[in-house]
Amino acid sequence: MLDSKEIRRRLPHRYPMLLVDRVTEATPERVLGQKYVTANEPYFRGHFPSAPVMPGVLLMESMFQLIWLHWGGEHGFHLYGVKKLKLRRSVIPGDVLELEATALDMTEEPWRFKCYGRVEGKVAVEGELIVRLRAPKCSQESSLEQREVAKT
Repeated sequence: MLDSKEIRRRLPHRYPMLLVDRVTEATPERVLGQKYVTANEPYFRGHFPSAPVMPGVLLMESMFQLIWLHWGGEHGFHLYGVKKLKLRRSVIPGDVLELEATALDMTEEPWRFKCYGRVEGKVAVEGELIVRLRAPKCSQESSLEQREVAKT
């Protein structure tokens, strides 16, 4: 449904922090995607050289990026909180991480999503992610410019 070119257009993240390779299905309530985990990922050099494992925080980030891709709109999200995050099994080079996010509550901010990361149909990570909409880009840029002016 979304290829890598469209994902790069929608997300500000770039390699090595771009952690969704494909969106395969999307409805108003749910989105599915994939992350192809390769031995070339830079974090495997130190986590851990003799038995590489994808860090849990990056598993969570991949689920957050999937939410951003589907519901983030023009400005995207800030990760506001995480609840009940559970790491069930290791994700290693060669795995295809199948990502899923389902909207739990989008009536008012912050919004809540139930997320899963699976490998070969078995849950590797699950949890609830809580997000807030980001401010429009122009106000962020002017805020950064104001900070730079204040520093000088």
